[in-house]
Amino acid sequence: MNDLDSRYDYDLIVVGAGPVGENVADYATKRGIRAAIVESELVGGECSYWACMPSKALLRSGHALRAAQRVGGAREALGGRIDADAVLARRSAFTDQWKDDGQVAWLESAGIDLIRGHARLAGPHRVSVGDRTFTAKAVALATGSVPFLPPVPGLDAANPWGTREATSADHVPPRLVVVGGGVAGTELALAFSSLGSHVTLLSRGALLEQEEPFVGEYLAASLAAEGVDVRLGATPARVDRDTNGVVSVQLADGTVLQAEEILVSTGRRPNTSDVGLETVGLTPGAALTVDDTMLVVGTDWLYGVGDVNGRALLTHQGKYQARAAGEAIAARLQGTTLSDGSWGWHAATADHRAVPHVVFTDPEVASVGLTEARARAVGLNVRAVEYDLGWVSGAKLHADGYSGRAKLVVDEDRQIVVGATFVGQDVAELLHSATIAIVGEVPIERLWHAVPSYPTISEIWLRLLETYGRPEAVIATASEGRDLLTVS
Repeated sequence: MNDLDSRYDYDLIVVGAGPVGENVADYATKRGIRAAIVESELVGGECSYWACMPSKALLRSGHALRAAQRVGGAREALGGRIDADAVLARRSAFTDQWKDDGQVAWLESAGIDLIRGHARLAGPHRVSVGDRTFTAKAVALATGSVPFLPPVPGLDAANPWGTREATSADHVPPRLVVVGGGVAGTELALAFSSLGSHVTLLSRGALLEQEEPFVGEYLAASLAAEGVDVRLGATPARVDRDTNGVVSVQLADGTVLQAEEILVSTGRRPNTSDVGLETVGLTPGAALTVDDTMLVVGTDWLYGVGDVNGRALLTHQGKYQARAAGEAIAARLQGTTLSDGSWGWHAATADHRAVPHVVFTDPEVASVGLTEARARAVGLNVRAVEYDLGWVSGAKLHADGYSGRAKLVVDEDRQIVVGATFVGQDVAELLHSATIAIVGEVPIERLWHAVPSYPTISEIWLRLLETYGRPEAVIATASEGRDLLTVS
């Protein structure tokens, strides 16, 4: 075990007890580092109580019902509508009724001290919480991100919902206007529509416009089929809430919409405005610039992990960074070898090349790596192939009239996959195979030997490879080497 330097209260102080902060502290502690974690709200963070878990719980019942409706023989057994109160109760169960007793118990079992309160840096190696100041050899900021509210006249005064208010709502509003066509906006629009709200979704551009172009087209059509009023190219010009609680949303074209609630999901920014960055020469409110071990550039003691560094605002990617950072912190403090090269144990290399993410709409959207446009923008010589998922036998069995699409982006020079996108029912489970192919830089030639089981949706891999074709050089080499193979 590590002997604590008497000049410091801890080896490591982590600010923020969400999944990212918990993993930084846990991985460092496993290496013998004495760590404390500071949290001003609930231990477990945004994902556990107001984001990932409750939002997916709100979506799941609708997914299950629609899945049954798409299978002949099952749809005939269905009757009635979703019980919204039961869905909300199930959602609340996943948040432990917004109590963190279980998470606190886990910290204790892991040997990590918990300090309650709002933490601010008070200079190098110093963290103030209330009227106390703690010192540590290393400090990791894992304070996440906060919603960005656009400067629309009247919006702030109308008391809009953010994602927190939506995922923790105790009722389903009869009418809901959702502003934002990104991940949270589209997911929550579908969730509340499934629960009985009349939802209008306003998006400045295409839905999920950072994805391949066909993604937004599939999603807009599906949401409209589910009863969501999707308005692309629509932005609010003014918002008002009257004395009866009704919200009026005036659009740029003069149209006025009315609803009981308005949900704004137009992006997030790093939560660094009030963490004392100015005391160590950094800019409050800005993302922290870090290396691949999450060490803040220009320091030898401060780390920025998860959303605060702006690299990949995803819980699983933040936890990946946290594992690398926790191990790197321990290695540095203990003077052991640091493996911080590309794909090293202490480096979050995948942030640059292989970030997987799923949008849990219906259809689901699952993608990893580069889109074709991004690949070309960074100078790669790529060829992309697409295939209709509805033509795959496993998909036809999975749902009557299955609709979806898949795309691979291949680096022609290296003959490896650098991007993959899947749209369709239950495609989230296809994503990890694509992530492994990209991280492992598996050659196209070798992927032909990864045989998908029949009849599964994963047979899409074979169809994509067939569409891409085998390089002539590979076929010629295989032909020349046949006499080297002996079968006994």
